[in-house]
Parts: sequence; C-alpha cells; structure tokens
Amino acid sequence: QVQLLESGGGLVQAGGSLRLSCAASGRAFKLYAMGWFRQSSAKEREFVAATSWSGSRTYYTDSAKGRFTISRDNAENMLYLQMNSLKPEDTAVYYCAAAPGGTLPGSTYNNPGNYDYWGQGTQVTVSS
Repeated sequence: QVQLLESGGGLVQAGGSLRLSCAASGRAFKLYAMGWFRQSSAKEREFVAATSWSGSRTYYTDSAKGRFTISRDNAENMLYLQMNSLKPEDTAVYYCAAAPGGTLPGSTYNNPGNYDYWGQGTQVTVSS
C-alpha cells in the first residue's frame, strides 16, 4: 500500500509555471507506475501524464505535450509534474495516483480505473 500527498498548487497567471510534487509513503514506491490526473468542476477526472516505475516511459495527454513534464525520484519517493505555459483551461484539482505493477500497457495509462491509490489533490488556478 502507498499513501500519496500532493503539493505545489496555487494561483498563477496564464503563461506562468508551477511544479507539482507528490510525496509517497512506503518503501515500494518504485514498484508503482505513477500518473497525474486533474478534475475541474465542469469535467470528469481526466488523464494528464504518467510514467513507468523507472521513469523511462512517459505518457501525456495531447494538451500537456510540450508544456508539462512528468518525472520521479525513486530514491526520494517523489513524483513531479513541471507545468509551463499554463493556460486558464489547465485550472483544476490535480491528483497523483499509483498503479501497482510498475508498468501498464501503453494504451491504459490514461484510465483512472487502473490506479489503486490516490492523493487528496492540489488546486491549480490559472488566471487570464
């Protein structure tokens, strides 16, 4: 089992940057594939980015490609999401999630049902 705690959200102007962090408890962090999802009041929870256990494989939703970078530090049990060139439509609560097994088939990283553990979320608000 792993417990997740996000931080780093806040209010930023359009075009700005934020770095989200997700601290994981437990010594088995490297056994999990990790993902970032987000949810706004008007939308269902949607996939943002994911990484395999080693960080060698990364996946992004189309709107995040070229602007967001997911990374992890297995020695520190940390997951990150660097977000640049933020837009008002990026406004949402951002969640990190863990999927046991270390990897998922490439086509399934974006399915929240494949993740067993979730953090409480951190609010990101981008003003225009």
